[in-house]
Amino acid sequence: MCPNANNLIKLDMSLHIRKKKNSSGSVSIQIIDRKNRGYKVVETVGCAKNAIEKQLYLDIASIRLIELNKQIYPTLFDNNNQENDDLEFISLSNNELIPIGDELIYGKLFEEIGCHSINLSVKELKLFKALVISRLLYPGSKLYLIDYLEYFKQESIDKNRIYRFLDTLYQKNIKNQIQNCVFNHTKKIMNDTITATFYDVTTLYFESESEDDLRRIGFSKEGKLARPQILLGLFTTLQGYPLSYEVYEGNKYEGHTLVDILQKFQTKFQLKNRPVVVADRGMLNNANIAYLENNGYKYVLAYKIKNISNKLKNKIANLTFIDNGVIHTIKYKKEINYKDNNGDKQTLEIQQNLILTYSAKRAKKDKKTREKALQKIENTLQKKNITKSDLKLSYYAKYLDIEDKCAIKYKINPDKIISDEKLDGIKGFATNDFTLSADDVIAHYRNQYDVERAFRISKTDLQIRPIYHRLETRIKAHILISFVSYAIYKEFERRLKLHGVKFYFSQKLLRDIIKHMYALNTNGKLLYLKFDDVQQKVYDAIRNK
Repeated sequence: MCPNANNLIKLDMSLHIRKKKNSSGSVSIQIIDRKNRGYKVVETVGCAKNAIEKQLYLDIASIRLIELNKQIYPTLFDNNNQENDDLEFISLSNNELIPIGDELIYGKLFEEIGCHSINLSVKELKLFKALVISRLLYPGSKLYLIDYLEYFKQESIDKNRIYRFLDTLYQKNIKNQIQNCVFNHTKKIMNDTITATFYDVTTLYFESESEDDLRRIGFSKEGKLARPQILLGLFTTLQGYPLSYEVYEGNKYEGHTLVDILQKFQTKFQLKNRPVVVADRGMLNNANIAYLENNGYKYVLAYKIKNISNKLKNKIANLTFIDNGVIHTIKYKKEINYKDNNGDKQTLEIQQNLILTYSAKRAKKDKKTREKALQKIENTLQKKNITKSDLKLSYYAKYLDIEDKCAIKYKINPDKIISDEKLDGIKGFATNDFTLSADDVIAHYRNQYDVERAFRISKTDLQIRPIYHRLETRIKAHILISFVSYAIYKEFERRLKLHGVKFYFSQKLLRDIIKHMYALNTNGKLLYLKFDDVQQKVYDAIRNK
């Protein structure tokens, strides 16, 4: 039902302030958009239970109305537009309203994770906290943080002070203290037991084309082949809670990072019981397996079935996979060759369980990918004087036979295609932990979604890139800040889930709602504005452990 005209405060635009009387006797102050004899609620400012609250929310709504109309009709608020003289302003000014959601919610979590005890001065700790929270609520460049604090908090920070702070932040002892805080918090919420860890690597590229010791051109997971990049290796629990991370040169092969980060992880935290290491197939090389075996680690590694020995392929091809959910386990021994720390060749006999699972959806994708590749190869074979570079020999080059009679010729082998088809839809996991059931192994690996989600969150929600820094110390400090921000993000999620708080809108909108938690600054004293229902639920979940 449309509200009566006398219940509307109009700013001669499409948006209006509505005073809605509720059955409880309270009044909801809303901003609505009236169109075609109907209306849409754009924003609920608050719910007033008395005349004082009602006037306060009306004052705030008037300010918010102007802000929203500026977004919709920016030209009407141009300094040269004389209609500005006709606007009616209330006595409450913008600088009397202070946003407090950052401190009440994320500042509280910053302290509970333990980051407030880092060995920094009071000013440095305050700046570090602001940098961490800024990645959650208003991610952008460090210069944006300066503007934000200046406008909303009346706090002035010189940009050179931020840069000097970043130069010292990545000092080894500070980084270790911060990682210890995050690790100890994660360990605490995991009941002081880290039974399994997931490791994955992502790439972060730079807009600049110049390389240095850290920023190097390498294989990009983001498809930025001509851009220098860095590698970020992240250890988490299987639930995605952060444990540790390392930054590597952009041209380093991701499979060569596992041993290094695992050694540093064990040295830093001295775990009595070594956790099961779960990793993607990029870590499945003989050197990594030999290190894990020789140092007493249990592991679960994704297996690329179509790249294994022909003997094992034939064995798998004879198994029956009727539908989704069918699981087979193959126990086998094999010898692997690798080089030790001195570069000498070594041989190691290992035993593994190979867990095989089938997915019809994956089979359909495998078939489509193969058909597309075969079509591309057939088109290439029509050319004359074909070279290896023409074929861009890759995984699908195995479908080809080579004839060497005067001139090299390539032809597609149908038998190889048939053999490959038999493996469509099958995914494998190799483990040396024989106490794990097949379901346990698959469940462990399926949690990789949470780690992949960690990278997505970092790149989108926290906007870990673009990285605006050139110096290595500042780049690494930026990653460190983002690591702590992600830890707070995960704790925020965990706390809401713990208290059964769930909203049917995006995390981005929820963060915007938190940003609109205000206090009224009167003579240096903050009077908190009453929270709306969403804000109150979030506040209660964070305050009650």
